[in-house]
Amino acid sequence: MRFTTEQRLDDGVLEREFTLGEIPGILWTPGSASAPAPLVLLGHPGLGLRRMYPRLAARARRCAADGFAAATIELPGSGDRPRWAAAERARADLRRALEAGGPVSDEIIDELVLPLVDHAVPEWQAALDALLALPEIGGPVGYSGGVISIGVRLAAVEPRIVAAGLFAGSFVPRAIVEEARQVTIPLHVLLQWDDEGNDRQAALVLFDAFGSPEKTLHANMGGHTGVPPFAGEDAARFFARHLR
Repeated sequence: MRFTTEQRLDDGVLEREFTLGEIPGILWTPGSASAPAPLVLLGHPGLGLRRMYPRLAARARRCAADGFAAATIELPGSGDRPRWAAAERARADLRRALEAGGPVSDEIIDELVLPLVDHAVPEWQAALDALLALPEIGGPVGYSGGVISIGVRLAAVEPRIVAAGLFAGSFVPRAIVEEARQVTIPLHVLLQWDDEGNDRQAALVLFDAFGSPEKTLHANMGGHTGVPPFAGEDAARFFARHLR
């Protein structure tokens, strides 16, 4: 891990950009931490860190207010990272299916999501190795955000993650639904009931599949971008319970 920029935000949070091999990322740490801080990994939909920065920084600052560090990395094929021809073809197939008004086939979903999960999860684990080696970061570790299939795989295979807040709002392969049965950590799942790009029933099937004894579904009325402000406070309380 190599830090490339550093700035102190107006609330005292230290923001540092880094690279891990070819992978860009950002780390935020509380301004007044007296001991190694718990860590929240901030997932995002893969639209590029620059485009997602305002929302990621706001989430990171909320984590810092609770005494947590927060970090994110650029997903494979997004931002300035090299594009995948196969992923571009799968996105084009998805757009055509949606524009035609028909159902999106399992084949398209698999081609779009599974290679991303297979590449992204080991990168998140490598980032976690490097972050936990820093003296200012301890544990435990939480995962927050999307792509939900990445969160499911991480929650199933990464024992250092003790709680996850997941955003339902993307297509989920059947294979990931099966993996969800292996997830046993506490979960906080956010669902926008009228999300125009999300199959509500598929999201409910995924939630039902999770093997966690403690799992909570927070469903709010409204579309994909209509998440109410108090939903963030609910998620913050969830992580405060499990990371302190």
